Amino acid sequence: MNNDDKSLVQSYYESHHKEGQRLNQSFLESIRGQLFSDWIGTNKKVLDLGGRDGTLTKYFIKKNNVTLADIDENALEYAKRNYKVETMKVDLNQSLPFQDNSFDIVVMAEVLEHLPYPNITLGEIRRVLKTNGEFIGNLPLAYHLKDRWQIIRGRKLLISGDPTHLQFLSYEDAQKLISNFFNLEEITILKGGKLSNKFPKMFARNIAFRCVNKNS
Repeated sequence: MNNDDKSLVQSYYESHHKEGQRLNQSFLESIRGQLFSDWIGTNKKVLDLGGRDGTLTKYFIKKNNVTLADIDENALEYAKRNYKVETMKVDLNQSLPFQDNSFDIVVMAEVLEHLPYPNITLGEIRRVLKTNGEFIGNLPLAYHLKDRWQIIRGRKLLISGDPTHLQFLSYEDAQKLISNFFNLEEITILKGGKLSNKFPKMFARNIAFRCVNKNS
């Protein structure tokens, strides 16, 4: 990817975040914020990939050393100004600008579904995580029962409503992809209704995950 491509991607996401009113908003903000804060704990060196303006990041900044990384410089400036967090512009489709074994925790919330080359990014996350480091995050799922009904009716998948979504993963797809790089320790269903805990493959529409680095 050359510099012109990178500028185009950056401009697109800055426009997408602004026009979609996605800044200062976060899906299930308090629920995810508390969950991630509990998983992370304190006194950790944390990398938040794709954290935009820090709306979710603010929940785990206290008593942690957090770096927020994103391609949207406007969002990063907001986070730096309002939450006093260290920020860095990154392109998640390339090598991450961090040394091996640098972080105790890597967070990637509502980002995996946007990546054209998730294997590249997941491999880089594994590289920058310390031994016994944890990878946590969440993502929306496709091909649950509600999506299948959409298809039968001749409509698009629910997840395809966002033009920046590139990965359409079922519950099993997500498990397999993440497990190729990490030991998957825990899955929490964030959206899917009462039956999703008993039948996650059919009803889960959004999941949070906690993994341990396979290098450990």
